[in-house]
Amino acid sequence: MTGRIYRGGCLCGRVRYEIKGAIEDIICCHCSECRKAQGSAYATNGNVKAEDFVVLTGESELTGYPSGSDQVKFFCRRCGSPIISKRRSVTDRVRVRLGSIDGDITQRPTAHIFVGSRANWDPLDAALPRFETHEPSRQQPPNRAAGRPGND
Repeated sequence: MTGRIYRGGCLCGRVRYEIKGAIEDIICCHCSECRKAQGSAYATNGNVKAEDFVVLTGESELTGYPSGSDQVKFFCRRCGSPIISKRRSVTDRVRVRLGSIDGDITQRPTAHIFVGSRANWDPLDAALPRFETHEPSRQQPPNRAAGRPGND
């Protein structure tokens, strides 16, 4: 056990959960199924002991989608946020979508997998510029009146 409790949930807030143990085997999966389920270049997932994953609210809002013969991906039926996946052959673990966790986690990804099927527009380029908010072309111009939202 990590000594830390992680909490998370879906976008609309109806599903809330907590993890009372370690998050292990964190990977970034680039397979076509994970890309489609996330709507992004890859999914970052971590294994958690099934007994350490507890749905606090909204369990009835979770719905499953069979992915292959062994896996079911669970997401919020209201907002579509992916939360976990389970394998029928591995009953003591759940795979958590790390983007659904609130706040920071201490563990880090150990690998990118299925990079052979990654999105062709995702170069995995760590040298790309990084910005704290929007890229400069979308940041509020300095002459705009303070307190007035931009047209983002």
